[in-house]
Amino acid sequence: MASILDEYEDSLSRSAVLQPGCPSVGIPHSGYVNAQLEKEVPIFTRQRIDFTPSERITSLVVSCNQLCMSLGKDTLLRIDLGKANEPNHMELGRKDDAKVHKLFLDPTGSHLLIALSSTEVLYVNRNGQKVRPLARWKGQLVESVGWNKALGTESSTGPILVGTAQGQIFEAELSASEGGLFGPAPDLYFRPLYVLNEEGGPAPVCSLEAERGPEGRGFVIATTRQRLFQFIGRAAEGAEAQGFSGLFAAYADHPPPFREFPSSLGYSELAFYTPKLRSAPRAFAWMMGDGVLYGSLDCGRPDSLLSEERVWEYPEGVGPGASPPLAIVLTQFHFLLLLADRVEAVCTLTGQVVLRDHFLEKFGPLKHMVKDSSTGHLWAHTERAVFRYQVQREARDVWRTYLDMNRFDLAKEYCRERPDCLDTVLAREADFCFRQHRYLESARCYALTQSYFEEIALKFLEAHQEEALAEFLQRKLASLKPAERTQATLLTAWLTELYLSRLGALQGDPEALNLYRETRERFRTFLSSPRHKEWLFASRASIHELLASHGDTEHMVYFAVIMQDYERVVAYHCQHEAYEEALAVLARHRDPQLFYKFSPILIRHIPRQLVDAWIELGSRLDARQLIPALVNYSQGGEAQQVSQAIRYMEFCVNVLGETEQAIHNYLLSLYARGQPASLLAYLKQAGASPHRVHYDLKYALRLCAEHGHHHACVHVYKVLELYEEAVDLALQVSQ
Repeated sequence: MASILDEYEDSLSRSAVLQPGCPSVGIPHSGYVNAQLEKEVPIFTRQRIDFTPSERITSLVVSCNQLCMSLGKDTLLRIDLGKANEPNHMELGRKDDAKVHKLFLDPTGSHLLIALSSTEVLYVNRNGQKVRPLARWKGQLVESVGWNKALGTESSTGPILVGTAQGQIFEAELSASEGGLFGPAPDLYFRPLYVLNEEGGPAPVCSLEAERGPEGRGFVIATTRQRLFQFIGRAAEGAEAQGFSGLFAAYADHPPPFREFPSSLGYSELAFYTPKLRSAPRAFAWMMGDGVLYGSLDCGRPDSLLSEERVWEYPEGVGPGASPPLAIVLTQFHFLLLLADRVEAVCTLTGQVVLRDHFLEKFGPLKHMVKDSSTGHLWAHTERAVFRYQVQREARDVWRTYLDMNRFDLAKEYCRERPDCLDTVLAREADFCFRQHRYLESARCYALTQSYFEEIALKFLEAHQEEALAEFLQRKLASLKPAERTQATLLTAWLTELYLSRLGALQGDPEALNLYRETRERFRTFLSSPRHKEWLFASRASIHELLASHGDTEHMVYFAVIMQDYERVVAYHCQHEAYEEALAVLARHRDPQLFYKFSPILIRHIPRQLVDAWIELGSRLDARQLIPALVNYSQGGEAQQVSQAIRYMEFCVNVLGETEQAIHNYLLSLYARGQPASLLAYLKQAGASPHRVHYDLKYALRLCAEHGHHHACVHVYKVLELYEEAVDLALQVSQ
């Protein structure tokens, strides 16, 4: 292994410089050089819009690149940001003292609602020039709107939710069709659904968000000053299936689940983070008296939309008793709090303040902040100025935060285009898995790093984790050069695994039959290649283990023939109780040594077939080597066990003409125990000359006496020429 280790060390020592900010962790040899050629751009960049309003700005909303703001009490300014030099001014036509309370713009940027302090609501469509009053809405001070992201179009809002200062939630639908003087009104319907209570009475509905989940399920989150309510259920069947009435009807007799906090700002605000327009939101942030409740959104959960919740306390100097936050927006990894004189950005992963952006007093106090989900831009305004924040590469350092939290998958996700940082994450993950005794996962991570090969191998060797070490070596094989035969020999098992996995996936698929045959042929060419024979032979144990683990007996036999290693094949069959297959391999290759080794196992399970195989091999087998297997098998004393042993011994004596005393003695013992009638016949056939018999006469005499075979004893006495003893015993037997 010296050559590959030297190569790793030489190559990595020449490039061991880490990017600033990417600290060395675990094994500190990354092998990457990072040159930072230009200054890092801040994540949040503020830009003042070149715009001087004719009157003070009272409200501002932005959606789908459409910006709408109210100026003074009677002017509406609409700007398509794609055509910023073509602003559109509209007069609201109000003669009373009513002021604009809030503006609401749907996600498509098509439907604008203007809530007035006089409890009236006006409607303006993106493609229209008329300000149309909503008669059905009169008498309600609108505080929040839950737009229908699934069904809303440029011509219709679909069913939407409306929250009022009196705690009521209404369902409504708006249509952009004007239809002339006697045409239909834009508000198709406006009906009450629910009343939110707090501290014993109705409370203003500060925020409303509606989402559609899988299988027709609906979710609504509504907030008051101190409570966050969740409405979860299925949409009603029939004509109103797309609406929300069925969802709220389920809570007619009992209140919905809610989260409550003691402190209050006098208001609250809910923000969602949605990766793409019309996609499901992933996270939420609720600005309330005790801080910011942050968490994930999971539409698949049956009981709650919220998960992984936690409350981030306000930064120092922010809160109900200090400088209260006025608005909140949520990005992928930060929430931004708007205060009267500054904007503060807080990381949602750590709770740390990453930005404090103070505004000049000449612009006046900040009023509100919104986010355009279609572009990701953030907009803030005072009464005299408008500002835009651009969010650039927000995830640039998130990998490091996730790394410190040991959330390695996310850390890798956010640094895939930065190889130096990815190497750092993989090394830390490998170290973490190693400490957790998850050695295989650790090996896979180490194999992807530029860390020293030798150090990793030693870690697994010292921990006695050979399986993990093999995993690491397999994954490193792909980076080896063809000339590195020593390393290739050690890592051969990895290539074998690839072939076996591929064959297993293709086998049984009729459409992939040709591909299967091609793959099989390539595999066999690899196994039988003379160029690879030397290191294949050195790795034969690992290859056999892989073949066995895949149950590929066909290639196991094929490889065993090439390597002349039939023993492993037979052992595999025996371990898996495939005794007939094991005997078939023995009979095919007719290796006496393998018969001697595996006969004690096979005779216990397939005695008749094994004896047939012995007889077929005839004199190629040394019967003395098989006696231990027969002895162990026949100790049970059953007739079948003894009969198979006698059958083979008789074959050796009568057919092969064996003269070995051990064989004849063993046959005598079998006769004495199992076939007494054959005992005397055998003795007489052997003859009466003590120099011509092949059994031990004294052993035979003792054996016959122990088993009470007196006639046989008389015969042995005669062969021993002990005639007096023979006569005495004969007289005793005849009495």
